[in-house]
Amino acid sequence: MQGLRIQARSGGVARATRLGLACLLVALALSGCWWNSSTPEPTAREGQTATLLTDGRVLIAGGWNINVLVVLSSAELYDPKTGTFSPTGSMATARTGDTATLLADGRVLIAGGRTLDGRTWHLLSSAELYDPKTGTFSPTGSMATAVTGPAATLLSDGRVLVSGGDAGGSAMVSSAELYDPKTGTFSPTGSMAAGRVGHIATRLSDGRVLITGYANPAELYDTATGTFSATGSTTTDGTATLLSDGRVLMTGYVNPAEVYDPATDTFSPTGSTVVARGGATATLLSNGRVLIAGGSATGPVSTTSAELYDPATGTFSATGSMATGRVSHTATLLPDGRVLIACGTAGNALADFDSAELYDPASGTFSPAGSLATPNPH
Repeated sequence: MQGLRIQARSGGVARATRLGLACLLVALALSGCWWNSSTPEPTAREGQTATLLTDGRVLIAGGWNINVLVVLSSAELYDPKTGTFSPTGSMATARTGDTATLLADGRVLIAGGRTLDGRTWHLLSSAELYDPKTGTFSPTGSMATAVTGPAATLLSDGRVLVSGGDAGGSAMVSSAELYDPKTGTFSPTGSMAAGRVGHIATRLSDGRVLITGYANPAELYDTATGTFSATGSTTTDGTATLLSDGRVLMTGYVNPAEVYDPATDTFSPTGSTVVARGGATATLLSNGRVLIAGGSATGPVSTTSAELYDPATGTFSATGSMATGRVSHTATLLPDGRVLIACGTAGNALADFDSAELYDPASGTFSPAGSLATPNPH
């Protein structure tokens, strides 16, 4: 469940998420609410990945549907020129809790996650590559460790750092691996001091990678040495956004929000969010401000509200609201400066969405962006 990546930003929340999921699966199993593999996959989904391609389209892949308990292999493309979604090739393996990383050559690396085999969850070490030129997925090398909820970051040299994740049985992984697109293989690199899942990896302007979430202190990965080292501690455990000036904005359930300064390797408080929320998305806009959208403000109930962070003043202010309250959704900055908000779940209800919305920073409003395309056969 992608909630392990988006909602579970602290140990307590992670454990509650897993317990809630276990109870939900038992309840649904007893009620017989399971997907029939003879029917097409649904398009409504949560915990999918969304990747901006080099041609301006957005690849939305995988995720799962809580209504009928099915992990999805299907993928779709959103074209901002036409404002429509269309099916593209399906992944070889249905997965959620995975990562999606745009490579320097324009392909997309999909790695790890988990899938459902009947009524049993299986963790994945496999990876796939999506080629937008052919609209197809193809297998590539496998990771040494099968994990769900890792973090993946494109490095300056074109390789991808995949760190942490849940290896099952509450085993948080501290190890990390590097994917080399030239060879199509994964290889081990240094390990973090703490096992982490649902954490965030942010590539800094100097090429280092800031690891935050689930455990303190935060850590820095140095690509030159292939090692992790401790840096300052943070009380904010939600989103991490690289600002235009090289600092990193941290937001979550805890106020005030914080800013990480790589020049001093320290976290410091900034303004408080209008709504303290978890499971939100944070998107750096073309004008340098950050859009915080959706998530849950209290418990599992999703919110429609959104707000903007202005790094010049260090303050948050309300902006337009979405039509639909969403958690486990995705937010993608489009080439024209708008933000595509797609899918997600209502939070405390068995309801996933196939709808999408567009945020226009010029007007500060959200508008409908259609729905995902006709279901694909599995």
